Amino acid sequence: MQLSKIPEIEKLSIPEKIIFLEKLWDSIVVQEAKIPVPDKHKAELDRRLRRHFGSPGDMLTLDELKARIERRK
Repeated sequence: MQLSKIPEIEKLSIPEKIIFLEKLWDSIVVQEAKIPVPDKHKAELDRRLRRHFGSPGDMLTLDELKARIERRK
């Protein structure tokens, strides 16, 4: 979808657009249960949970994670 196809939104000021987005997001969240989750996403979450419960000590601390990120920069 292109914003130019909805000229009313395009004409809004930045603060008005932010308010619009907040209201739009709130309307989506109310219907969250109706949003389908693909089976492959569920399978990936299950795989990650099994991995975590199988070896919970393998998790990184926040400091370790930050250090890894910094090394990659």
